[in-house]
Amino acid sequence: MATRNDVARLAGVSVAVVSYVLNNKSFVKEETRRKVLAAMEELGYTPNLTARSLKTRKSGQLAVLTNFIGNPFEAGILLHLEEAARKHGYMIAYRSYDADREQELLAQLAGRVDGIVLLGQSLKEETLASFRKKGIPVVSVMAPGKASANVHIIDVDWAAAYRQVVAELIRLEHRHIAYIGPGVLSAPLYPRMRSFAAAVEEIAPDVTLRCDWLEDGGRYESAREHLLELPAEPAFTALVCANDLTAIGACSACRERGWAVPEKLSIISSENILMVSETHPPIATLDYPREKAAHQAMELLLRLIEEPELTAPDSLVPEPAAEAPKEIQLAASFLPRPSLAQAPRLP
Repeated sequence: MATRNDVARLAGVSVAVVSYVLNNKSFVKEETRRKVLAAMEELGYTPNLTARSLKTRKSGQLAVLTNFIGNPFEAGILLHLEEAARKHGYMIAYRSYDADREQELLAQLAGRVDGIVLLGQSLKEETLASFRKKGIPVVSVMAPGKASANVHIIDVDWAAAYRQVVAELIRLEHRHIAYIGPGVLSAPLYPRMRSFAAAVEEIAPDVTLRCDWLEDGGRYESAREHLLELPAEPAFTALVCANDLTAIGACSACRERGWAVPEKLSIISSENILMVSETHPPIATLDYPREKAAHQAMELLLRLIEEPELTAPDSLVPEPAAEAPKEIQLAASFLPRPSLAQAPRLP
């Protein structure tokens, strides 16, 4: 059985450096970290996680809360989170989030995980405060609808992203636009709706904007059923969707209703999962940088774990510049596709 000394010898480093890598110390150079991890893999070295946990008082476990495991967008983020966690010697436990069982979640995770990644869920403030008191940092990929000083955020700069979309719609002479997404403040996608409405108000305040709400957070079937219930002719020429499953459901409903896309109705989405490039027609969308978001979220979470003073209960808010950022905004590029065209004349 390979030992830590064997790993150090093969990687050409000291045993102390191997320990630094196993304990996720941030000062280890990335090139050195890769050498050590490669040596561990080649030798089949497995650290004694129980002994390590007793020594460091860390579990080596992270929790990720999911909304809908059947959503390819979330699945892509989970894949990259796991990749980044494994690189640093952490294991991930996935849990479906149920707001009605939040107290149970607190009891299950406290003392068992070193950090938590949200996918935009709005946990109760007392739950977040409890995690912070126990030294468990929380990072969210996607901004929660309810902001909290106890949550660090990695998300797209939706204000800038939707300005791209609105500018293109105006160039194509769309004056009647609809937005469809979750209408509940606590829903993970709610901040996108706010940003789109703000972009319309900023760029084209004379445009007629209609916002339609979905109760279940924006899934294929609810979007499809919602559009099938609309009047015989749409009162808008462009539909912007909060997520890709909603856009795919909208395209399905348009086919059933005989609304040609984009001749009668243009459709734009907001994530760029593979399926939106395979629909008929392919759906114009914003490209959410999932890999970058996941890796930055993991880097931030591990920094908070390694430097617990950054999330100590008596930390000042707003934080001094030296502390970890509360929000990191990423750029999303707009991908025009055949679902977007010149606005038709409304009846």
